[in-house]
Amino acid sequence: MTSKENKDKIVDPEYGLDSRYRSKKEQKSEATALMEARLKRMKNLSRDQIIRAKLMQLKLRMEEFIKQPVSDSHNYFSDFLKTYVDIIYSKRSKFAHDIDVTPVRLSQVINNHREPKDEFIMRLMIHSEKVYKNICEFQNSTWIQVYFHEKICDTMASQKHWRPMVEKHVKLSESLH
Repeated sequence: MTSKENKDKIVDPEYGLDSRYRSKKEQKSEATALMEARLKRMKNLSRDQIIRAKLMQLKLRMEEFIKQPVSDSHNYFSDFLKTYVDIIYSKRSKFAHDIDVTPVRLSQVINNHREPKDEFIMRLMIHSEKVYKNICEFQNSTWIQVYFHEKICDTMASQKHWRPMVEKHVKLSESLH
C-alpha cells in the first residue's frame, strides 16, 4: 500500500476504525467485536481500578476547564465536587464528616445554594491531595483555580445584567490624552 493510499483512508468516528474493510457489514462486525472486548475487559476491573480511572478522568476534565477561555455561566465547581464525592463515597455525609463540615453545608455547596467558604476549599484541596497521592500527580491548586475560573466566567457572561447598574457608579474625572 502506498502512502497516498494511506492518506486516502477515512476514519469513521462512530466506530473509531479506519476504512480498510471491504463492506459495511465487515466494519460493523469488527466494531461489535471491539466493543464486546472492551466491555469484557471493563467487567473484570476491580472497584479500586474503576475509582482510579474515574478520578483520572475528573482530573483531566478539571484541567481542561481551567484552560478554556472565559465562556458561559455554568456551575462547574459544584458539578466537579459532586462527581468527586460520588466517585469516592457511597454517602455524601461520609465525605462531609471527613472534611469536618456538616452534611447540610456540603449539600448547599453542591446544589449551589451557598458559595463554598475558603476553609471549605482548603479542606477539599488537602483531601484531594491525599486521594490522588497514589493515583497521579494532582495540583492542589486545581480546586481553587476551577472555583475562580467559574467566577470569572459567571461575571463575564452576566455583564448585560450587572453592567448597567454598576456603570451608573463609575465616572472618569480625569481624562487621559
